[in-house]
Amino acid sequence: MLNRPPRPRLTLRILAYALADVFGLACVSIGGSWFAAGKGAIVAGFPSTLAEAVACTAGGVVVMVWAVARIQREIARQGPELQARYADYIARHHPDQAAQAPAADEPPNR
Repeated sequence: MLNRPPRPRLTLRILAYALADVFGLACVSIGGSWFAAGKGAIVAGFPSTLAEAVACTAGGVVVMVWAVARIQREIARQGPELQARYADYIARHHPDQAAQAPAADEPPNR
């Protein structure tokens, strides 16, 4: 086992949202290429007008923001499991600090 703190699990949903994020990034780059070159520089002939370039870029940004929000939501759902795994990691690898760390089911002090 590696000696590193626990990380979130990669689920199929997170993978699907990551692929949607890559699609959005591709749309932004394709639309942005028209602004840089005045014509479609990545895909020949697309976008060919300002309206297509704006729609492609804006649509890509919307898809990226949506995908990142969904990824964060899926990782947040793993929160209780991650807290328990982190408490176990601290107890195993840093027993001197285990007494200072709050328990997994204990709310943090604010």
